[in-house]
Amino acid sequence: MAKQRRLAIAVAWMVVLGVLLAACREPVSWAMGTPKRDSQLSEARTAAFFDTIRDDPAALAAFLHAMPKGGDLHNHPSGAEYAERFISYAAGDGLCVDLALMTLVAPTPPCDAGAGRPAAASALADPSLYNALVDAWSMRDWDPQRPGRGQFFATFRRFGLAWDRHYEDVLADIISQAAAENVYYLELMYGDDQGRASGVGARIGWDDNLERLHGRLLAARIADAVAIARRDLDTVEAHVRSRLRCGTPVADRGCAVMVRYLRTVNRALPPEQIFAQLVAGYQLVQTDPRVVGINLAGIEDGYVARRDYRLQMAMLDYLHGVAPDVPIALHAGELAPGLVPPEDLRFHIREAVERGHARRIGHGVDVMSEDDPSGLLAEMAKRKVLVEILFKSNAEILGVTGDQHPFMTYRAADVPVALATDDEGVSRSDMTAQFHHAVNAYHLRYTDLKQLARQSLEYAFLPGNSLWARLSTAEPVAACTGDRLGGDSLSRSCSNYLESNERAREQWRLESAYIRFESGYLQHTQRT
Repeated sequence: MAKQRRLAIAVAWMVVLGVLLAACREPVSWAMGTPKRDSQLSEARTAAFFDTIRDDPAALAAFLHAMPKGGDLHNHPSGAEYAERFISYAAGDGLCVDLALMTLVAPTPPCDAGAGRPAAASALADPSLYNALVDAWSMRDWDPQRPGRGQFFATFRRFGLAWDRHYEDVLADIISQAAAENVYYLELMYGDDQGRASGVGARIGWDDNLERLHGRLLAARIADAVAIARRDLDTVEAHVRSRLRCGTPVADRGCAVMVRYLRTVNRALPPEQIFAQLVAGYQLVQTDPRVVGINLAGIEDGYVARRDYRLQMAMLDYLHGVAPDVPIALHAGELAPGLVPPEDLRFHIREAVERGHARRIGHGVDVMSEDDPSGLLAEMAKRKVLVEILFKSNAEILGVTGDQHPFMTYRAADVPVALATDDEGVSRSDMTAQFHHAVNAYHLRYTDLKQLARQSLEYAFLPGNSLWARLSTAEPVAACTGDRLGGDSLSRSCSNYLESNERAREQWRLESAYIRFESGYLQHTQRT
């Protein structure tokens, strides 16, 4: 073991030496320094340290926890809260537990342990009940040798009453958790308009002529649903800021996380309700800068989702023609052989890309079962369609992991990818765990991990231009070429560019975090 560690250290320092030698070939001496060389040396030192601890689970976990991770682009708040917090919320609300279903119910009639409906608060003094609730409301202790699809999706209805009552508190918890593990940007699934858009759609009914149906929805004041959604979001964000103590001397780190929302529609609804929600969602994106895109989610192997998949893509195709600038992210390819008939594995991702106009795909697990998968991968690479990689939930729901997962297939095809959490509370996971899995299962290097983090912001639905002229080589735009990436001292051209481009500002903030993170690794490496 000691011999292997010495070998790893030697190899790591060869990387640093290579950077130094390359610098010596430049016309300006290393001692004089340039912004690019300073960044390269810091990265090389950190990569060298990473190579010495990649086989040490505890040290690797600590490194990855502290590492800046960019953004989480695929996060369902309803599944992001840990069961323990839901138990506390339920106890505080006086809710009961239906023991037969392990489901929260209202205290009407009053809670009665003798009738199998104890108070949720009793779990705080009853370890057996407490642990049973955590297991029932998450994937804790689930057998990893078999897919847990049924258990995974059953959890949501079990803790649903606490979720409904504490949506704002859950968001505050999610944001605080993101900051704690150095995630700086969140795009959260959001769909609350008090059912107004669905109600308008149900009242009007379905019409195969989407242009005519669109006009009828506008005439029925679907815009009222948009106004409700905006007011609700105002209320939610005010509560979150209060919970996190933003603007006070004891503000939570989460106050510095940029949070944006994706108007998310449940694909299991009737078509008239889905289209109404999409129409309202498009208006919401166009009128509220906090809502940056559209998403279509829900169990992809369900009956309605399978029956109406092409119809739903046709809806998006029509609306994209009306408003092509509204970004679209779609859940697609969250399937595996045996879960659905073979024909359903052959077209979902392609339809999402070509007819649904998705700029990002969530999951994309069954890509190699698609018709002409090589052609599809080439098309996704050409269009720069990013795939949101969700290791933990793919393993739990589909039983797909390791070499069976297409993560490395996407990378080999130059399809951009980023890691995300999906439902970290239900999965008993977090963003650090996603990075940990990438290192252990696919032997990624430190520079690979930085690329994943950078790509999350490159493909976030933020307005403005990118910091990068060429992301693959970390080459900034001309306005910032002479500046150290993430540095505090900015040229006028770079300062003006960042001021004008929100995306570039967030990317610069990530680079600043890398300066801080990497600054300590010269000392660490020297001690090793």
